[in-house]
Amino acid sequence: MRFRHVLDAEWTKIRTVRSTAWTLAALVVLSVGLTALVCLAAAAELADSTLDEPVGAFVLWGLIVGQLAALVLGILAASAEYSSGMIRTTLAAVPRRRSVVAAKALVLGAMLLVLGTVTAAISYLVGNSILDRQGVGLALDDPGVLRAITGAGLYLSVLAIFGLALGLLIRHTAGAVTVGIAIIFVASPLVDLLPGAFGEWLNKLMPGNAGGSIAMVESFDPNLLDPWVGFAVFTAETGLLLALAWWLFARRDA
Repeated sequence: MRFRHVLDAEWTKIRTVRSTAWTLAALVVLSVGLTALVCLAAAAELADSTLDEPVGAFVLWGLIVGQLAALVLGILAASAEYSSGMIRTTLAAVPRRRSVVAAKALVLGAMLLVLGTVTAAISYLVGNSILDRQGVGLALDDPGVLRAITGAGLYLSVLAIFGLALGLLIRHTAGAVTVGIAIIFVASPLVDLLPGAFGEWLNKLMPGNAGGSIAMVESFDPNLLDPWVGFAVFTAETGLLLALAWWLFARRDA
């Protein structure tokens, strides 16, 4: 079986299960809906010139929660096959396990790159229209806006691959989702409690903090890494995790 056939198989699998449609719908609804709600709630305060609030942190705010859907989809791409037993059929058809992992990563990455960019663009249009009514909207050519929209697609794409690696490592949906949420959402505030420069730098290098800054026009935390530097760190972390997952995947029984 040629690699393009493996890609076709993975594309067929991921687009024909209900969980994919529901998860992607959740990504769009959460990202756009929460951005609109937060902008509605904060627009009047942001218009108050006496408050020093980063307007750019609100215009794509919903992606902070919407990213959970990308993580879960990546996990399901691997763990669901173990729970259903489909993984044995997959490996019977494609004994070269490296091809399976590569095809899953490429299909996931491409899907989330496109949908993430579109979702970010819609979130910007919705959120910015609300902020514009208070005179605090951001133009597309303002610093960081286009970078955040395109960066959201890149971040969600790599985040889905990060979830795929977790799914391959843990092979259990609930366990992998719990670990993923802990790494992306929970660990960063805890690490920030560590004293001194060590805690500060460890907080910067946490996957959610390092990668997520590229998907925000401005960050609530000014001490995070530069967006492109942070994204490079997150990509490297994901690459290492995926390499470990592939290594174990090639050696463990299905």
